[in-house]
Amino acid sequence: MKKISVIFILPDLETGGAERIVTTIANHLSRDRFEPKILLLRKQGGYLNFLKKDVEIIDINTERIRHSLKPILGEIYRRKPDIVFSGFGEVNAYLSLFIKLFPRTKFIARETNVVTQHVTRKEIKFFYNFYNNYQKIIAQSDDMMKDLVDNFNIKKKKIVKINNPVDFDFIEDKMALSLKPECFKYNYKNVVAIGNLSSRKGFDNLLKVFSRLKNENIMLHILGDGKDKELLHQTKELLGLKKVIFHGRQDNPYQYLKYADLFVLSSRYEGFPNVLLEAGACGTYSLANNCPGGINEIIQHNVNGEVANIENYDGFAQQIVKVLQNNYNRDAIRNSIKSRFSKNIILDKYEKVLLDLMK
Repeated sequence: MKKISVIFILPDLETGGAERIVTTIANHLSRDRFEPKILLLRKQGGYLNFLKKDVEIIDINTERIRHSLKPILGEIYRRKPDIVFSGFGEVNAYLSLFIKLFPRTKFIARETNVVTQHVTRKEIKFFYNFYNNYQKIIAQSDDMMKDLVDNFNIKKKKIVKINNPVDFDFIEDKMALSLKPECFKYNYKNVVAIGNLSSRKGFDNLLKVFSRLKNENIMLHILGDGKDKELLHQTKELLGLKKVIFHGRQDNPYQYLKYADLFVLSSRYEGFPNVLLEAGACGTYSLANNCPGGINEIIQHNVNGEVANIENYDGFAQQIVKVLQNNYNRDAIRNSIKSRFSKNIILDKYEKVLLDLMK
């Protein structure tokens, strides 16, 4: 039986959500049926180390996404894959216009965000007029699916909802090597937040919440880097937050999640937040801002977490104090995530979509 050739497209393999998901899919597709390749705009990033050796990397060595279109189309024309799987919003948008040039190749877009929240540039929004050219579009959450149908007139039958997978084996291996961070002070509760330091992740709101908690024995540990780093450091100083620590990007965030008393998701919007899934996989209870992007599909109230409005700073602060007074069953938290989002359940759904396309 001829193997189905699949080319996945990403900007790079830096340690973000879309990159992690595509790496996981490429690694675990059945090699009896599929031949996966990953086309990268730039061959760089931490997930290169996790990619199996038999996954060919096509490096087009292009800095800007808008300059990448010609080389991407050239590789598709030359290699004639059965399926092209585009895994990054902006590339998906540009590519949609050219799908009709390749009648023998099936095209899938995996949407990474709630588009109306995330895409602000008009020239990119224009390309969503051609999104129905895709044979299938994968949305990670009901919010994302509804947004595509309501605001971009995407045909509902083209959209498949597949939540993100959690690689429990990977996380458990990392946790097994993890000692309690030295910065987790004795007699203090430790709250962890993780994400890119950009407006989208809402850390400015989280700092305002913690300005209400100065008299509590609660430390906030923020992991991540990004363009708003200086601004957030200035806000911390301005608010006099001595119990907030910025740790930068960490190779092993699971060390912090494993020993955290609480994980907080402060985002203004999400796609389907991997970090919320991973906090649960570490057995850590979560408090999440009530924002678009599948939060309410992940959180099972009072089991693995709860949802509140972060812009009500006083209310959110009180919720943090209340949650930290309770003890939660770490096994129940893990099982809540494992039973719905474990790698095998989700990857079977991806494999089915790819196989159905070739029928």
